[in-house]
Amino acid sequence: METLSFILFICLFFALVPLLFKTSLSHPLPFSSQSATFHQPQSAELNSHSIMAHFSNSVKLKYVKLGYQYLVNHITTLILIPLILGIFIELLHLGPDEFHKLWNSLHLHPVQIVCSSFLIIMIFTVYFMSKPRTVFLVDYACFEPPVTCRVPFATFMEHSRLILKNNPKSVEFQMRILERSGLGEETCLPPAIHYIPPKPTMEAARGEAQLVIFSAMESLFRKTGLKPKDIDILIVNCSLFSPTPSLSAMVINKYKLRSNIKSFNLSGMGCSAGLISIDLARDLLQTHPNSNAVVVSTEIITPNYYQGNERAMLLPNCLFRMGGAAILLSNRKSESTRAKYRLVHVVRTHKGSDDKAFRCVFEEEDKEGKVGISLSKDLMAIAGEALKSNITTMGPLVLPASEQLLFLFTLIGRKIFNPRWKPYIPDFKQAFEHFCIHAGGRAVIDELQKNLQLSAEHVEASRMTLHRFGNTSSSSLWYELNYIESKGRMKRGDRVWQIAFGSGFKCNSAVWKCNRSIETPFDGPWSDCIHRYPVHIPEIVKL
Repeated sequence: METLSFILFICLFFALVPLLFKTSLSHPLPFSSQSATFHQPQSAELNSHSIMAHFSNSVKLKYVKLGYQYLVNHITTLILIPLILGIFIELLHLGPDEFHKLWNSLHLHPVQIVCSSFLIIMIFTVYFMSKPRTVFLVDYACFEPPVTCRVPFATFMEHSRLILKNNPKSVEFQMRILERSGLGEETCLPPAIHYIPPKPTMEAARGEAQLVIFSAMESLFRKTGLKPKDIDILIVNCSLFSPTPSLSAMVINKYKLRSNIKSFNLSGMGCSAGLISIDLARDLLQTHPNSNAVVVSTEIITPNYYQGNERAMLLPNCLFRMGGAAILLSNRKSESTRAKYRLVHVVRTHKGSDDKAFRCVFEEEDKEGKVGISLSKDLMAIAGEALKSNITTMGPLVLPASEQLLFLFTLIGRKIFNPRWKPYIPDFKQAFEHFCIHAGGRAVIDELQKNLQLSAEHVEASRMTLHRFGNTSSSSLWYELNYIESKGRMKRGDRVWQIAFGSGFKCNSAVWKCNRSIETPFDGPWSDCIHRYPVHIPEIVKL
């Protein structure tokens, strides 16, 4: 047993020394982030000073942090492997006689062995049967707007001048918003908005819904080989257009889906309704085995184009554009080999109990009786609070132990020692390789990039989606995911974090894990333009 004790001592030594070393580094010392070296205060003893200076110059902070992360994140493995080796070595020293004595000392009766085996088998059976079913994302398809629906800046501003000819200040306001919006020249609006004045009739709105939803569904059928009769669950989300019969009924009628299909139509839930639909589909797939679920996420622009003069309501006109996506989810084991992703987590945060949050995105009439979506000036602050609540729940689910420990130590330090200590912001780049931030606007992407300390590449998909397609509401996350795939960046095992905000006010997140390395798609919304991206987006585009 001396060998085993020695091995355990060595394991504990190597486990604790780096932690103590890390703690010593956390003491207040002058530190230059550019040089990434430590600088000790001046000392009276020159010899000691030179030794410490040499030591500080030889240690790179990034390597210390990497070592700390590796140690903490793999502490179980680093302890168990030597422990198992020590036990194995001790067993090798035992002879046949000692093995026989050890077995006899246990006094095991055959009945006890059978009962114990049965109990173990039963426990494992209950465990595996109680595990939630794995939900796979087999594939998805995004709507590609026709070229005839394109709205360059010049066209948009010309229409604004003609529609708001009696209020030039509103035209100037829209111009300033468009200059700073981050949108490009290829975004699209539905045909009814191209008229002067626009014709937001019910017929035109249904026509846009049929164009967007049926195009995405047809593309999904082609990509997956799915037949309409194979759909067991159908969920359609569209926030502002909710006709009767519903949009889900429209899909059922078009494709003659089965009479026992479980269909749902979600409305009024804002830009984050796509992830709410994913969460609903996951819950249904947990209940119904061997099933396929199709989620359709879109926003119909036609009936919601504001023609008044209220600035808070003119803002959505400058940002929202046509878009939609159809997603195939399944819990069938046969789909595991060809599925692109596996759903890991969905976290939903609702701030509707707060009056300011409830009214920050509000559909109402202006003084002239014209209906529009009013965006509050407090929107970004409310979104920040919702995001903080969401990542507080998400963090323990996805962050490695090293980040959770640093956050915990900082929190304790602020509470007990010094409230002025800067709060530690967890490094979510340790948990995810890709980020899909809802392309709600330039300010939204900027704020999340700053708060989560993300690089330009991490938010590239969001910025380019906003530039190419505009704010397509709940479907924007799927255009972003397709951008990452079209760039050939999605590899097996990669983790994706989708973040979306919505009226109410809501912040919802979904975490996916890539099942296989994704080949660059030859079709899709980016197929004709991915070679041009990423593009430089200036702070202000002069119109």
